[in-house]
Amino acid sequence: MTPDPRAALLRAALDAAERGWPVFPLLPGTKRPALHGETACPATGDCAGGHRKWEQRATTDPDRIHAAWSVRPFNVGVACGPADLVVVDLDMPKTTGKGKSGSETPDGVATFRALCERAGHTVPTTRTVRTAGGGLHLYFAAPVGVRLGNTAGTIASLVDSRAHGGYVVAVGSTTPEGAYQVTDPAPVAPLPEWLCSLLTARQELRAVTPLPSHSRASRRASAALTAESADVATAPEGTRNARLLAAARAMGRFVAWGDIDRHVVEEAFQGAAESAGLPSSECRATVRSALNWSIRTCRTRQTA
Repeated sequence: MTPDPRAALLRAALDAAERGWPVFPLLPGTKRPALHGETACPATGDCAGGHRKWEQRATTDPDRIHAAWSVRPFNVGVACGPADLVVVDLDMPKTTGKGKSGSETPDGVATFRALCERAGHTVPTTRTVRTAGGGLHLYFAAPVGVRLGNTAGTIASLVDSRAHGGYVVAVGSTTPEGAYQVTDPAPVAPLPEWLCSLLTARQELRAVTPLPSHSRASRRASAALTAESADVATAPEGTRNARLLAAARAMGRFVAWGDIDRHVVEEAFQGAAESAGLPSSECRATVRSALNWSIRTCRTRQTA
């Protein structure tokens, strides 16, 4: 008989809450929030006064945690902003069509180590968690008086960060790829000043120039991406995901025609959507799906 995983996941949620880290449920076996989204908000209960997102509903209240995790074996999400955490996410390279990662592609651990060396510092010692996909999460205490957001590959390849507006999957959670496990139980260290400065600089740069410069992009495609990214970044609550979907679909034709590289479009929309308040994983999934659809259904330039 398969043991009920609810008790272990409840313990994982309570352990995080005891550290002062607000938690919220993720769908069983996944990294996706189990809470309703803006478009499906019933405007009752916690949302009676207006939609409350996962970051607002994350809690350290043991009673609420017991009530939620007694229902289903939810995975555990930690809301980084309310937890005063900055988590550096070191990813693994994407797999090839044969299910293997390119052997010559450095992973996030290697690129982060190189980043530290260039900055003249060793890799920081802090609480470290191995992710289900084989990457690492480095937990840091957020600096006082500095509000950091999320980044996605902007400081180094396969090196992301999660802070305000972002979350990480907690230890004890599992996905089909594996489990989230502590590999270094060291105390959570303060975010190093050099790394804070780098993340702050990237955040400010993204706010000023949301469109990455790329010489291969045509003038028309660049102008379209600038306008679409601005619309996504300023979309009002309740329309953000729909606006991101429409904007990415509109840009897909330029990618299909070779007017702009796909990764440039993905990076621009990722930054714009995250700055609007959408979760990083939701942004990435929406953009990829929209671009795939648009590229697949796009008419040729001559008939467009």
